Amino acid sequence: MPASSTLYRGGRLYCPADPRATALLVRDGRIAWLGADDDAPGADRVVELDGALVTPAFVDAHVHATDTGLALSGLDLSATGSAREVLDAVAGFAAGLPVDAVVLGHGWDESGWSDRRVPDAAELDRAAGGRRVYLSQASLHSALCSSALLAAVPEVVRMPGYDVSGWLRRDAHHVVREVALGSVTSVQRRAAQGVALRRAASLGIAAVHECGGPEISSEEDFTAVLSRSGDGGPEVYGYWGELLGAARARELGAVGAGGDLFADGALGARTAHVSVPYADGEPGACGHGYLSAEQVRDHLVDCAAHGLQGGFHAIGDVAIGTVLAGFGLAAERLGVERLRAARHRVEHAEIMNKRLIAGFVEFGIVASMQPAFDRLWGGERRMYASRLGVERALASNPMGAMHATGVTLAFGSDSPVTPLDPWGSVRAAVAHFSPVQRLSVRAAFAAHTRGGWRALPTGFEGGAAGRGPAEGVLAPGAAATFAVWSTPAGVDGGLPVLVAADPEVRGPDDPTPLPVCRRTVLRGSVIFEDGVG
Repeated sequence: MPASSTLYRGGRLYCPADPRATALLVRDGRIAWLGADDDAPGADRVVELDGALVTPAFVDAHVHATDTGLALSGLDLSATGSAREVLDAVAGFAAGLPVDAVVLGHGWDESGWSDRRVPDAAELDRAAGGRRVYLSQASLHSALCSSALLAAVPEVVRMPGYDVSGWLRRDAHHVVREVALGSVTSVQRRAAQGVALRRAASLGIAAVHECGGPEISSEEDFTAVLSRSGDGGPEVYGYWGELLGAARARELGAVGAGGDLFADGALGARTAHVSVPYADGEPGACGHGYLSAEQVRDHLVDCAAHGLQGGFHAIGDVAIGTVLAGFGLAAERLGVERLRAARHRVEHAEIMNKRLIAGFVEFGIVASMQPAFDRLWGGERRMYASRLGVERALASNPMGAMHATGVTLAFGSDSPVTPLDPWGSVRAAVAHFSPVQRLSVRAAFAAHTRGGWRALPTGFEGGAAGRGPAEGVLAPGAAATFAVWSTPAGVDGGLPVLVAADPEVRGPDDPTPLPVCRRTVLRGSVIFEDGVG
């Protein structure tokens, strides 16, 4: 019996190979034909696009689904502007919870407050009525904790990163985070995962890369997220970040042994490992490195032994240098070409220089980056300028330089560190605070679509081993994975105009409207629909 077919017609297709195309035919999960409306073949069903834009769907190359869902459905602190506002938000949220519940909140960022004092543990106790409180900072690499929560983890006082105020970093943060998130039931986790994946689909995202690991999530949580792959929502590809954990990553169903395998921390927590001390930290403080070059080497060798892609979280230039030194040591054992063929990844890669970029090129490393970091914290007056100084802040997240030298870029959100917002991320790359680092709309869009597929290990870039040609394009034979958009009036080569004509209003507050998703299609199946057809 012939497979059913659907004809989408009357739209504007972003298809550089056929810029005049206005229609496409979907059959058996693939694009069977595309071209002009008048030439369209017959189909079992017709969907009228009414002039909407059709593009390849987005891929978010770095997410934490459960944390995202908890943030979306829980205590969102991203709009707070002072310690008082945080405490008021905690008090209001806690009032509706049982006395034995843990208050989980996320998103506060003191770097933008006029008074940067944060609440201490005792204040959180009072605001929450004695309940345990865990409030992760926007970077996810530090948190404010109540004394009630700290009392549940007595060993924390002996760990690096502990502070009597309750603002924890490093190892102290990791152990308390595990206890706090352990209070979330499996039912609550599943609900949170559903919230996150539905939100992704509603934004034209058809696949996400879930980044887990023993310091960021549990094995149970990780496998639960992976089990939802393609179940009426986006596909989920997992990365398990455990040192020398390639065998375990494979057992858990991950496609790679990397993601949040921490070589350092984060700029927001002043734990990213940088060569020049933080401008607003303790004198001489340069953050922390968590891996040696030898450990990086051994991890890459372990990945090779198990046939897995590897990767590391590395933000500061010292941490990235350590990772690259480990690549050099691994090359002595495996050879450069074997390393290049594995398409290993580095997540974030924010503080780079020409030498480090050259290392990415030499070893064929994929840079999984988050343009929203620059949008929210870059420039001359935001958090990176406070932490690093203006010159280093403007040089951070050098997407333009990396793209120009041939580094494969894969864009994502690191949600909930920054929100799921693919068009916003494309605009952030186009309107980077440093003009020399700006990408064209086409290049930025490609990094957030095809780049996400290219960042997967060999054999998975078609969606799964053996599924066919590379994703991220509209072409006959390619998977029918696309999104339909209502767009502003202006278009540039089939893509919307994303930034204001006036350079003075470009940046986080750019009023130029972004496209709105009307339908998301994954391998021919509709995973989100809002008013098409």
